[in-house]
Amino acid sequence: MGHTATAEAGSGGLTATEHRLANGLRVVLSEDHLTPVAAVCLWYDVGSRHEVKGRTGLAHLFEHLMFQGSKQVHGNGHFELVQGAGGSLNGTTSFERTNYFETMPTHQLELALWLEADRMGSLLSALDEESMENQRDVVKNERRQRYDNVPYGTAFEKLTALSYPEGHPYHHTPIGSMADLDAATLEDARAFFRTYYAPNNAVLSVVGDIDPEQTLAWVEKYFGSIPSHDGKQPPRDGALPERIGEELREVVEEEVPARALMAAYRLPEDGTRESDAADLALTVLGSGESSRLYNRLVRRDRTAVTAGFGLLRLAGAPSLGWLDVKTSGDVEVPVIEAAVDEELARFAAEGPTPEEMERAQAQLEREWLDRLGTVAGRADELCRYAVLFGDPQLALTAVQRVLDVTAEEVQEVAKARLRPDNRAVLVYEPISAEDTADAAGDAEDDQDDEEAAK
Repeated sequence: MGHTATAEAGSGGLTATEHRLANGLRVVLSEDHLTPVAAVCLWYDVGSRHEVKGRTGLAHLFEHLMFQGSKQVHGNGHFELVQGAGGSLNGTTSFERTNYFETMPTHQLELALWLEADRMGSLLSALDEESMENQRDVVKNERRQRYDNVPYGTAFEKLTALSYPEGHPYHHTPIGSMADLDAATLEDARAFFRTYYAPNNAVLSVVGDIDPEQTLAWVEKYFGSIPSHDGKQPPRDGALPERIGEELREVVEEEVPARALMAAYRLPEDGTRESDAADLALTVLGSGESSRLYNRLVRRDRTAVTAGFGLLRLAGAPSLGWLDVKTSGDVEVPVIEAAVDEELARFAAEGPTPEEMERAQAQLEREWLDRLGTVAGRADELCRYAVLFGDPQLALTAVQRVLDVTAEEVQEVAKARLRPDNRAVLVYEPISAEDTADAAGDAEDDQDDEEAAK
């Protein structure tokens, strides 16, 4: 069954049709003949929130395993075939989903659909110990390069753990821990695939210079025979009180170039009017060089070199308002923190000006247009709204909901949420390489003493 969306106000004339195969795969098609390319996007409803204690990082590890070959495509063949045909591809993992995507010349669309169907239907036949160990090492190196061995690299992990209590499905980040990556077995990976990588747990979108009838015929040809899987458990409940109720704080002493103040504020779940209001509030306060915090800290006080405040939207748990300020010279973090709190209190008391509201709404509208303006971006947005909110058509009208939010609603969410008793705070204090070496030496001496005592 399929139906065609009408071009609603705010959709820019874009439309999408929806279909469902007998095995449960949801298919969303959007025609756009502006350029001779087509984007294929496949979202699986699985992310780190579905993982259990002791097996963190498995969703992200499996994203890598999906590029290690399938029944008909061996080794690195997926990359080789797509790039050899003039296309591009990748995959990503988040708290709430795993996605795979290709952008191809129009005449190579069938190849991309066949490749995605082959690994959805036959990855288990190619998954062995060799590919498991290979990608385990790749993910561990990625963790070292992006998290453990770069300045401020563990900030996201630390603030997430502070913001969501132990045992909460969002307490850990998608990268997972080294210990859990080491502990993952081949059977863990196979069970993960059987549970989550099924057509009835996925949404496929195809956007661009396509013939919808032919595209749907290819989808049916390649995906239609893949059996659905039962047994998936819903993710654990991510609901939390509206406010944390206290300030949570951690001081990190590391070899970083400057002191830093980072904080995460608990904000409304994605998909709500309050979440759009929070997005506008953070845009006024900390998005770009015209924002209040940038003007105050960087331009006026010159106490910081960067100041940003953005929204990490989450649908299955409270979203996070993400504050990131790097200090200038020898400025102490309390000076920065006092200025931030002063600006937030003033914003809560006065709300945004008409000019700030107009600028913030225009900025979010431009970002929406940027996402929908490319075939790949539109394909991703259609999948996002289908998986997280049940309706891909919402992607085409999202901007109107932002434009409908009032200044009073923006002020209200700031007053209720952007306050000291509703945040997790991370303070970075720099130490020298010599201090780090001394600390490592002390730890080694302690270990030697312990071994001697034993």
